[in-house]
Amino acid sequence: MILTWRALALAGVLTVAVLVAPTAATVLVAAVVVVGACAVDVALAASPRDVVLAREVLPAAVRLGGTARSVLTLRNGSPRTLHGVVRDAWVPSAGADDNRHPLALPAGEAVRAATRLVPTRRGDRQAGAVTVRALGPLRLAGRQASLPVRGRLRVLPEFASRKHLPSRLARLRELDGRATVQVRGEGTEFDSLREYVIGDDVRSIDWRATARRGDVVVRTWRPERDRRVVVVLDTSRTSAARVGDQPRLDAGIEAALLLAALASHAGDRVDVLAYDRTVRARVRGASGTRLLPALAEALATVEPELVEADWAGLVGQVRALVSQRALVVLVTTLDPAAVETGLLPVVGPLAARHQVLVASVADPELDALRTARDSSADVYDAAAAERVGLERAAVAGILRQRGPEVVEAGPDELAPRVADTYLALKAAGRL
Repeated sequence: MILTWRALALAGVLTVAVLVAPTAATVLVAAVVVVGACAVDVALAASPRDVVLAREVLPAAVRLGGTARSVLTLRNGSPRTLHGVVRDAWVPSAGADDNRHPLALPAGEAVRAATRLVPTRRGDRQAGAVTVRALGPLRLAGRQASLPVRGRLRVLPEFASRKHLPSRLARLRELDGRATVQVRGEGTEFDSLREYVIGDDVRSIDWRATARRGDVVVRTWRPERDRRVVVVLDTSRTSAARVGDQPRLDAGIEAALLLAALASHAGDRVDVLAYDRTVRARVRGASGTRLLPALAEALATVEPELVEADWAGLVGQVRALVSQRALVVLVTTLDPAAVETGLLPVVGPLAARHQVLVASVADPELDALRTARDSSADVYDAAAAERVGLERAAVAGILRQRGPEVVEAGPDELAPRVADTYLALKAAGRL
């Protein structure tokens, strides 16, 4: 049984009567009236357990920052009209704020109640129990029951870095269509012949074609196509660290999505792997318009695991994915302890076979700490932040000596920086 404010108001009115005539009989009569009225109200209320419930989530999947609806269908199987409230409960991160709906449902009829969902976290957001509260005709009291109804909303990565894609695609088209690559890189592909113009690199002159035509002719080159790009997301304990208002892993997912979209437009084959000590997600063989939906679906439920990364196992996974030379992007951290004990021993052999790019998320708060000088505590914090920055720079330098390219940027800049590095490597023919 549940009580409403009206029951409290009735008790308050009768309390005034008791104060006017403070006798045992008056108290007894007041208590009997309140309890009896509430009991009759409960008895006349419709049973909430006779309500048949069904839940539908539209759409079933939405990008982070988007909206969805949880639509409840309620059919009153009780012989009485149900007056009350229904609450469509979800986990807090589903963003179901306005989830209480008034009911006036006649016997045998059905009604739909929609709850707006604005999720704040990536992954599967689960629905809770549906609470139905049925009140009696006097609205003094009623019955309440919480009924389990399955429901799930899959929240895909936001892909906020999509805004950088048009500018990078324009640069890619410029690489594809420009007259010549100024310095021919190893592995660049021959495209066509054309007449020499002032400013062309004389090393691109095709002397045989020049002799045949009688005019100076140069070769044009285009960036390599049909190369392999493998993006590895480190999902170990270091990916759980929060950078800004999100885990480090989420910034890595944004970088993986932007790079995959760009590489797919460039004609390269993209594989994505999420790994710590076991494979958490893998996308292999998807291309074209199927690539990004497959990536978003696979990475939506990937969460950081509080375990140490198995870097030897990760290298084995990369070798199982690709046998020929590929661009291997390792999205991890540059924390000295994690790199020296894990990544550093295996990155040299990996870089000997593949072009390796190590991408790491930098914490913008360290930059803010470096510039603070308002108090002695701020000065100590600035010194500590500067030391951390120097240690990370030293680790990046050691990695570069072993062969990989290293990119470190804030959570909002990491994805475009990785895309720019990919374009630079492609232009130089290093893939």
